Amino acid sequence: MDSLIQVRDLVKVYSLGEMDVRALRGISVSMERGEFVAIMGASGSGKSTFMNILGFLDRPTSGQYLLEGINGERLSRDELAEIRNRKIGFVFQGFNLLSRTSALENVELPLTYAGAQTSKRKEMAQKALTEVGLKGRGHHHPSQLSGGEQQRVAIARALVNQPSILLADEPTGNLDSKTSEEIMSIFQRLNRELGITIIMITHEPDIASFAKRNILFKDGKIVDDHKNSAPTIAGGWK
Repeated sequence: MDSLIQVRDLVKVYSLGEMDVRALRGISVSMERGEFVAIMGASGSGKSTFMNILGFLDRPTSGQYLLEGINGERLSRDELAEIRNRKIGFVFQGFNLLSRTSALENVELPLTYAGAQTSKRKEMAQKALTEVGLKGRGHHHPSQLSGGEQQRVAIARALVNQPSILLADEPTGNLDSKTSEEIMSIFQRLNRELGITIIMITHEPDIASFAKRNILFKDGKIVDDHKNSAPTIAGGWK
């Protein structure tokens, strides 16, 4: 495996009036291509700040973050937006789908921003929906889909540009345990069969057990980082 992410001495300080809050306190870590990593920690531990920096949604106060050797500190907002669209797929707890738009059109959105031709957009979006088990459901709107199906649409949208990395922020937070396992089954299959790198925030140990590596944050620092020698194998959708 080759390095995908390199983080060195990452510090993030937020100024709240006269008070400085140190969200990250010198994080150093690397992640390899093809990993499935769960990032854990209590509220305020720094895991969400770390995820935002990995996704080029925020900049560190000091330290260095490289994604495939790219340093976002040197890039403009437009250049960062282009990298996010080409190299990073995002999956959120709240799905973030457009309610008046079909599943297929939701999945097409990143391709639309990238300027892809209409026929190519539809072909790639259909393929992504098939990958998450929603073949033939592209004409449905979010209100016609269950929570688990909406999250599958969100995963398909994250995958459609064939990104280098998929960042998932509490992807099962709004789902019941059975549906959560189905989503983990999809993640494991995408990671195992397609080699997609997945970095997932979760506060649930049972969800983290599906990942190959667990990283624990506390007070802005990494306090544990270990390989999961026997990840839980998800049932549910195949």
